Amino acid sequence: MTALVEVQWAVEGEGLPSEQDIQNWVEAVLMQEPHGNSSDVELTVRITSEEEVAELNQQYRQKQGSTNVLSFPVDDELPLEVPLLGDLIICAAVVEREAKQQNKTLLSHWAHMVVHGTLHLLGYDHIEADQAEIMEQKEIAVLQGLGFSNPYEVATGS
Repeated sequence: MTALVEVQWAVEGEGLPSEQDIQNWVEAVLMQEPHGNSSDVELTVRITSEEEVAELNQQYRQKQGSTNVLSFPVDDELPLEVPLLGDLIICAAVVEREAKQQNKTLLSHWAHMVVHGTLHLLGYDHIEADQAEIMEQKEIAVLQGLGFSNPYEVATGS
């Protein structure tokens, strides 16, 4: 399965992943998680500001403040077969802040957020403990396949 990933840049700055990085991370998830009978899927990844993600978080989840990633899967009830998977909105400032707080490299945390969001688009969730365990194991496997360490292990700073 391949993915047509449209990356939208609402912010600029150092430490942002490349479009190729994002493409690779999405495809790594899709290689392990086929999406229906489709051989190709399309999705949008928007890299945005805290203000924009906070507004979307309030509008669609009724939660105040910014968050790292929002996932908007395409409605499965559509009467047509469409290759659209959905949209990911990722807040650059939150990802950077979390990477520092968790003693992770910025690139590894970006990879985690893209993998995490893509799994949400495929229907995975972490509301219930058993769902969270399944989703986390999938994230760990994909990230390790990409050469990143387990994102749920606590890193120690020096």
